Amino acid sequence: MSKQMHDLALGIDFGTDSCRAVLVDVQTGAEVSSAVAGYKRWAKGLYCDPRKNQFRQHPLDYIEAMEEAVRGALTQGGKEAGLRIVGIGIDTTGSTPCAANEQGQPLALTSKDSENPAAMFVLWKDHTAVEEAISITRRAKSWGGIDFTRFIGGVYSAEWFWAKILRIYKEDPQIKDKAFSFVEHCDWMPALLTGVTSLKNLKRSRCAMGHKAMWHREWGGYPSDDFLSGLDPALKEVRKSLGSETFTSNVPMGELTDEWATRLGLRAGIPVAVGALDAHIGAAGAGVRPGVLVKVIGTSTCDMTVGPLPEGAEHPVEGICGQVDGSILPGYIGYEAGQSAYGDVYAWFKRIILWPLEYYLHKKDSRFSSLSSVYKTVEDEVLPLLEEVSSILSTEEAVPLSVDWMNGRRTPYANQLLKGAITGITLGTDAPLLYRSLIEATAFGARAIVERFQEEGIEISKIVGIGGVARKSPLNMQILSDVLQAPIEVLSNDQTVAIGAALFGAVVGGVFSSAEEAQKVLVPPVEKAYIPRPEYREKYTKSYEHYKKLGVFIEQELTGGHP
Repeated sequence: MSKQMHDLALGIDFGTDSCRAVLVDVQTGAEVSSAVAGYKRWAKGLYCDPRKNQFRQHPLDYIEAMEEAVRGALTQGGKEAGLRIVGIGIDTTGSTPCAANEQGQPLALTSKDSENPAAMFVLWKDHTAVEEAISITRRAKSWGGIDFTRFIGGVYSAEWFWAKILRIYKEDPQIKDKAFSFVEHCDWMPALLTGVTSLKNLKRSRCAMGHKAMWHREWGGYPSDDFLSGLDPALKEVRKSLGSETFTSNVPMGELTDEWATRLGLRAGIPVAVGALDAHIGAAGAGVRPGVLVKVIGTSTCDMTVGPLPEGAEHPVEGICGQVDGSILPGYIGYEAGQSAYGDVYAWFKRIILWPLEYYLHKKDSRFSSLSSVYKTVEDEVLPLLEEVSSILSTEEAVPLSVDWMNGRRTPYANQLLKGAITGITLGTDAPLLYRSLIEATAFGARAIVERFQEEGIEISKIVGIGGVARKSPLNMQILSDVLQAPIEVLSNDQTVAIGAALFGAVVGGVFSSAEEAQKVLVPPVEKAYIPRPEYREKYTKSYEHYKKLGVFIEQELTGGHP
């Protein structure tokens, strides 16, 4: 086949619940095909304990779902689709690290630890490491040396790399002896496909290591041995295994091996890009540039923008999730913020409403033999119904006031000890009013992030929404526009993250000279724009001020105002 026929890029997007593969025509930007495969063990709730905020994923879930999704996309793409791929890009959730041996193999793939949650990938939403994150932040502020949190917003999060390693050491001290290092999910997948069998040859993601592991050029890489040893001497060995350099996603990890070409139905030798985190890749796929804030809105949110590289010293932006040279677009500082729960807040409310039905469904009472079909219908329709009714509430309705910290707070100033709240409930408060209150709360959380950027001099002149919530919930997007008092553009494709991965596949495949050039062709068009309604300006301005005051009260009561 001639080189001219290599006209497709493959994007592989590993989300929280599933893997998605998408084929994109690099000449027109059109999506050719896509397929999704769920994580089978994860769907059963294996290795997780939501009551302890423990969420672990088995590496076999990733492998099996990837094979299914890629083959599904290729089948839809036509007979020779596998031969037309010019490059592969990969994104994953993060920080999602896993204990690994010297070859970079996750310990959960070894027979002795195949059922050990401490040997598995610690999902981004796992918040078991709250105490460890607090200890990292406190040491950074008090140890007398460099404050290694200064470029990650000043607060280390329980969702991130070093805190999770410390937590795994505490859960299972034997892992400390077994693990040669830890690998991020976004580093392991490209390494697996390209046959990297030594951590010395693994190209660590600039995106993941910069935002989650405190890598920065100012101090020559990762936090110093002295700093890490004060937390646990074993961290010094992990640091050594990481090397000192990191790589952006316009750099190839390597080429697809014969084995994986056969397993996936592709041709061998296809370049595979260095991996990155899903929100950052999604921002690139959504057309991020200076002044544009991309909100990746799903179970949680990530708010991404970029700015020019500084001519002198880099200004640290306090309270966000980090700023990293090249983490989103090579050649720019990538800025990340976000909310620890967004769609998850609504999913929680749905579970509350469905609890009686679910109870009797599992009770297997003969009186409710036909409940299963009813339950499925209600489960699918309850949130759309609530949205429909909530959307016609008048501005005079007494909507309760909520705070959206049901899974802690990511930005401003990460604090996973915080809890959500709902106030202003009366005997007349019904489910649509509560649902409306939760939507408004997530919008208020989004406004706090935008204000944090603006207070630090980061230009925000345009907002783009991508992700499942952005396309599926018009009421949500309209309230978000009203609260932010800014237009919001929603793109026409809900697979923008996977398209962003394909974008970098096209770059490493040599089709485009840069991510910016690829954006001109591959970014999906705007599907709908939401314009703020003037009649809601005063109402939401007042409500937002009450939201902030309630948040201060909650924070003081729970943590004394400190993370």
